[in-house]
Amino acid sequence: MGGAGILLLLLLAEAGAGVAWRPPKGKCPLSCSCSKDSALCEGSPDLPESFSPTLLSLSLVRTGVTQLKAGSFLRLPSLHLLLFTSNSFSVIEDDAFAGLSHLQYLFIEDNEIGSISKNALRGLRSLTHLSLANNHLETLPRFLFRGLETLTHVDLRGNQFQCDCRVLWLLQWMSTVNASVGTGACASPSTLAHMQLRHLDPKMFKCRAIELSWFQTVGESALGVESFSYQGEPHVVLAQPFAGRCLILTWDYGLQRFRPEEELSAPSVVSCKPLVLGQRLFVLAARLWGGSQLWARPSPGLRLAPTQTLAPRRLLRPNDAELLWLDGQPCFVVADASKAGSTTLLCRDGPGFYPRQSLHAWHRDTDAEALELDGRPHLLLASASQRPVLFHWFGGRFERRTDIPEAEDVYATRHFRASGDVFLCLTRYIGDSMVMRWDGSMFRLLQQLPSRGAHVFQPLLIARDQLAILGSDFAFSQVFHLEPDKGFLEPLQELGPPALVAPRAFAHITMSGRYFLPQCVSTFS
Repeated sequence: MGGAGILLLLLLAEAGAGVAWRPPKGKCPLSCSCSKDSALCEGSPDLPESFSPTLLSLSLVRTGVTQLKAGSFLRLPSLHLLLFTSNSFSVIEDDAFAGLSHLQYLFIEDNEIGSISKNALRGLRSLTHLSLANNHLETLPRFLFRGLETLTHVDLRGNQFQCDCRVLWLLQWMSTVNASVGTGACASPSTLAHMQLRHLDPKMFKCRAIELSWFQTVGESALGVESFSYQGEPHVVLAQPFAGRCLILTWDYGLQRFRPEEELSAPSVVSCKPLVLGQRLFVLAARLWGGSQLWARPSPGLRLAPTQTLAPRRLLRPNDAELLWLDGQPCFVVADASKAGSTTLLCRDGPGFYPRQSLHAWHRDTDAEALELDGRPHLLLASASQRPVLFHWFGGRFERRTDIPEAEDVYATRHFRASGDVFLCLTRYIGDSMVMRWDGSMFRLLQQLPSRGAHVFQPLLIARDQLAILGSDFAFSQVFHLEPDKGFLEPLQELGPPALVAPRAFAHITMSGRYFLPQCVSTFS
């Protein structure tokens, strides 16, 4: 029986060898009516998938689809027309129409769409007619129409737009594009209610554009970056484990670039933390192997030199170092990721820095963050073995205050202040990263942000704009902007190759009204 079956298959294959290949005919789903090149589906519980791949026109009416996900129509590469009407889906994801390179007509009308992703229309290089009429759109993401150079007609009527700075890019696009555009009306603010977008003057919006762009790269990858000012001049120090050094850069006013000033030998370094005390410069080099060191420059004109090995019996595998001031004295806290080591507080005593307190032993700490709450110094430690723990300075030492609920597997933490509140950015490598807000006794969850392989979630205050960059090893890193009215971080920009791959740290420098964002990338997996 088995042998006969095999012989039959071989004979069929041989018989088909001389016949011209024809695409599969496909089947018309029960909820659809089909002709040779088109299909109309009404009341389908989901997206039908059994059509012939040569289908040219598809109309979907009153389906049960809740969202259009990436690659929803990859099996229909020949489509020229796609229509949705009276459906209940409210979200269109990135690359929802991927693979439809021949699509010319896309009508998404009379649905409940309230959100469309920035890259939802990516790849529709033949699109000439687009309608998003009569939906629930209040705004459109910037660059939504990027790459759609063939557009001749766009219909946005029947949407109630929020006519603030978020709509400015659309007004500017309308004034430059060759396509005819049917526009919707403003729902807010009240002074612009019911006014058509095409009647708005872009000059009436007083908006500040924020966009980060590539400026300069430094050869070797790095794990950490710190900016500081020494003798009134801007500097940057990079922790470069592959090169085995802390590399100090200074601004060259002639070249208008950062140039190397000095390098400190530091094999397996993970953090280079600077401290400026008057004319003296210190750099703590936290190293995975070989012991952490303190380098010092007593006065300008001299080179940095190693002056001290730091707590060799306690700091066995440092992962992060932070600077903080306690009772008027500078201190470093070094998070130790070794199970046999101990996170250690080192404070200045005479010419060096010496252990003041061991913290959180046996918990394999990955990150330390110094912050002030209720007018007192606090310290937050993230660990590989438990939720982040918050300590407060009491009686000349750090005492445990609380841990952070709903925060498992947190790799690192960073904080920022806005409108009198303290916010916390929690980085998670697996799972959503989080934003929390201090309520006076506890950090409470405010927002979750999807992240893929994140090692850094860094808040940055640039001018009056509070930003936060969420790094990613497997996708584009995301720049978020804190919307003062909402109190939430909203997507602002994507950062990706070639300038940004696997980011590990960010910092920023202000100089002559210009903002620079030194960032570290690493090839670590």
